[in-house]
Amino acid sequence: MGDILKVFGLQWGPFLAQVIIILIVYLILSKYAFGPVTEMLEARRRRIAEGEEGLKKIKSDLEQAEERVQAMLDKANDDAGRLINEARESAESVREQKVQSAINEANQIVEKAREASRIEHEKVMSELKADFGRLVIGATSKVSGKVLDDSDQKRINEEVAGQVSL
Repeated sequence: MGDILKVFGLQWGPFLAQVIIILIVYLILSKYAFGPVTEMLEARRRRIAEGEEGLKKIKSDLEQAEERVQAMLDKANDDAGRLINEARESAESVREQKVQSAINEANQIVEKAREASRIEHEKVMSELKADFGRLVIGATSKVSGKVLDDSDQKRINEEVAGQVSL
């Protein structure tokens, strides 16, 4: 072994000094350089992991929000369809009521017109009978040559009215 040490030129004093210097440099570097760098790298790794978890959570929240929005849209579409159908039914009902109301009004107008026509017919007939009675009385007076009193006129009017009934 001594030969090997001489061949390689190993001297114990400088070798031990270099080992001690390397250990001191290593301790200083590990305390002041490696430690902070390692902590920084670990903090960065944690932030990246937290960011990935946050991203996953955001993605999950976004999917849930999209599902809720889609559910709301579906519900709104269903409600809109239901409201449209209700409006159609209501409009149809109102239209039917208006048609029935118009028919009733038309029937009332026709009935009133018939009643007015009947009353007018009775009035005209009454006037016609009175005029006809006067003509008959006038003609009878002229034909008989005598002046008819009230009882004669009343009797003739009743006879003529009974015969003229139209």
